Amino acid sequence: MIFVVGNSRSGTTMMSNILENHLDIYKIHELHFFEELWTPEENDELLTGSEALNLANRLLSAQRHDYVFKVTERYIEEAQKIIRTIDSNSLRAIYIYEAFLGYEVFKNNCKAACESTPRNVFYIGEILENFPHAKIINMVRDPRDVLLSQKRKWRRSYLRSGGRPLKETLRALINYHPITISKLWNAAISAADKFNDNDRVCTVRYEDLLKNPENAVSRVCGFVGIDYDQTLLDIPHTGSSHVKDSKNKGIRKASGPKWQGGGLNSTEIYLCQNITMPHLRKHGYEPAAIRANPVLLLYYFISFPVKLGFALLLNLGRMRNIADTIKRRLS
Repeated sequence: MIFVVGNSRSGTTMMSNILENHLDIYKIHELHFFEELWTPEENDELLTGSEALNLANRLLSAQRHDYVFKVTERYIEEAQKIIRTIDSNSLRAIYIYEAFLGYEVFKNNCKAACESTPRNVFYIGEILENFPHAKIINMVRDPRDVLLSQKRKWRRSYLRSGGRPLKETLRALINYHPITISKLWNAAISAADKFNDNDRVCTVRYEDLLKNPENAVSRVCGFVGIDYDQTLLDIPHTGSSHVKDSKNKGIRKASGPKWQGGGLNSTEIYLCQNITMPHLRKHGYEPAAIRANPVLLLYYFISFPVKLGFALLLNLGRMRNIADTIKRRLS
């Protein structure tokens, strides 16, 4: 089992697409199992037959159609197959999740699942504990580029082939605030840095992946335990907040950080750098000499609690335990 984690908009999709090109690896899309469908305090709780069936069906729906779309009942028969592989006295959510991954891997003639939900970065400890053979790839990206990508994330509604529900576009618009995004970057970095010395966790900088993909991917292959091949780099151009998805393949090498080309005002950059400063330098990113606009600075501070409140309301459905979710992002 391979988990690709990190801040949202940090290259998790790119890395999972790379690994998906290996014949032995099957890509699992964003499931949001941890936090939305399961919490640590429920680890030992047994589910009823109907609860187990609904969970398996929900996971199948997310895999087949993207978790942002409505759950469909069309996969009940497949869900029943998954549930039948688990002892009736062991119907725990974590076992159903593991059985689902195994089912998808076997069905697609592969040997390993690659799960790519970014927010799993806050559950690295639980993943390592529950899945002794799991490997975790943690993606890190310049917080200013993350900020710019989050600012433009609402554009995915028309950049993405197949579109996105209107609710998700609104969520992306409401979620964006330079203070919120910068603090979340800090939280994700802190969560992953606790496992720097763990030999089952490998950190990859997004910029290193773009600058020298052969070296970066070769290192990841060695970590995961698979052979490197040049064809792994033939990934589709999808998932960007800046350009439309296309059928072109390969890794688009960047000439420099996107945020330097515009899109963020000086105050957004100033706030991001000041909030993320300790981790910014620790991970090899240098702050730019920049001044904030006093009027904009006041605006961002005043609007922060308002935007945060609306964002919380829009994301309530994605938090099974609100207190635990907030605690993980503050610790």
